[in-house]
Amino acid sequence: MIDPHGDRAVYRQLADQLRADIASGEYGPGSLIPSEMTLMQRYGVARNTVRLAMTMLREEGLVVTHHGRGTYVRDALPIRRVASSRYRQALDAATTGAPLDWAEYRAESSFQEVPATDQVAGLLGIDTDTSVLERRILFLDGNLPQQLSMSYLPLDLVAGTPVADPRNEPWVGGTVAALASIGVTVTRVDELVRARMPRPEETRALSVAVGTPMLTITRTMFAGDRAVETAVDIVVPGDRAELEYRIDLAPVATTE
Repeated sequence: MIDPHGDRAVYRQLADQLRADIASGEYGPGSLIPSEMTLMQRYGVARNTVRLAMTMLREEGLVVTHHGRGTYVRDALPIRRVASSRYRQALDAATTGAPLDWAEYRAESSFQEVPATDQVAGLLGIDTDTSVLERRILFLDGNLPQQLSMSYLPLDLVAGTPVADPRNEPWVGGTVAALASIGVTVTRVDELVRARMPRPEETRALSVAVGTPMLTITRTMFAGDRAVETAVDIVVPGDRAELEYRIDLAPVATTE
């Protein structure tokens, strides 16, 4: 199975073999990968070859290594759908009391008043250094971190209201419902989605494997013409979410 004289590097051939074994279920989620010595003997390769192959698989997010315990196939993680309809569903839930699956999550929150950066000020349509409420919220499903959000609201809009109290997180219905509770109706949401590698603090907070890309959503909410909230950014591990957007195109009226 391993050709030391082949055109493909030996460690890549070994990684291919182990990847195929994981895909076939020979090594299922949570399974212990054989030790370095076992793989060396089984495939007739050097220790460094095994280590390079395992590095490839770790960078692909297929395995995780726990020092002193060995290397394991990553557990299958639940995939959360992030749909464009979530804001309407959130508002409906807040007004009708209907349950939302993500409303059962718990949140670790920290709020503080800060001066708006150039980026935040530009998104909110305010002057740089204007006071805003910064909200850092880590959402968890059980013990599994799902997303990290850094968002900002004009302080003159929310100061002294329940929206500014981190003890109210996670708010049933999210920010749309929170703002509705103080008489602010969100009428439009703009989102910009990107992909990038995680920053060190995101790797720690979200417990992601090496090589896992992040989906980032820069969001701005409007009440009429006024921007009332911006998130820079909502960060979601790419292996735990899928984005679903529905775009309705009304027929274009024609005139004769």
